[in-house]
Amino acid sequence: MNRPEQEYAGTILLADDEPEIRQLLRILLTKKQYLVLEAVNGEEAVRQAEQHPELDLILMDIMMPGLSGLDACRQIRIYTKAPILFLTARNTEQDKAMAYEYGGDDYLAKPFSQSELMMKVGSLIRRYRVYGGLMNVSPLRGNAADALSVDVRARRVKKHGQEIKLTDKEMDLLLFLLGHRGETLDVKTLYEAVWQSKYMPSSDNNIMVYIQRLRKKLEDDPANPALIRTIYGRGYQID
Repeated sequence: MNRPEQEYAGTILLADDEPEIRQLLRILLTKKQYLVLEAVNGEEAVRQAEQHPELDLILMDIMMPGLSGLDACRQIRIYTKAPILFLTARNTEQDKAMAYEYGGDDYLAKPFSQSELMMKVGSLIRRYRVYGGLMNVSPLRGNAADALSVDVRARRVKKHGQEIKLTDKEMDLLLFLLGHRGETLDVKTLYEAVWQSKYMPSSDNNIMVYIQRLRKKLEDDPANPALIRTIYGRGYQID
């Protein structure tokens, strides 16, 4: 009798030149039912990404012999949109800025706690599955949003050239709306996609509060919103 194939929570590429680090992370990730692929340097990481564009996440050391994690990141972006979480002993603000500039999605300094790592892994994979297709979306501009631009990868919003600070959940909600431009999204759809929880009648208030917060930060006239429109009786919409 054939045994059924194992179902995995996702596929993760682990790139690090230190065997002990790879072993530790492999154990942590496989316990959570992730399929783990490994690379010992940047060149191998690029090859793995080319062969497995379906990756859900890449854990990448920055300091590796040969091709660095930063340079590997740029090449990997040719083959996959999967989020890249940099793991590194370098922890200056300049190091962090370079990690994002080269196409990374998050940054975790060594030594790190196992719980923090797994929280970041789960969060990045969830966001990628919801928003992964947004990588090719152009900045939000025109008519109602001519003063507004959204950098999807960096998760940054600017209005009149000034950065607007959004909480993670505000950004998640904005990106989900942005990813469905022109569609009217009901409260149930918004809540279950953004909050990753089952919709309850009390969830309506959460959506209302966060829509109001976004309007206060992004709209020229929050009382008469031109960007995030209410379609009465149906939901919300960004054109």
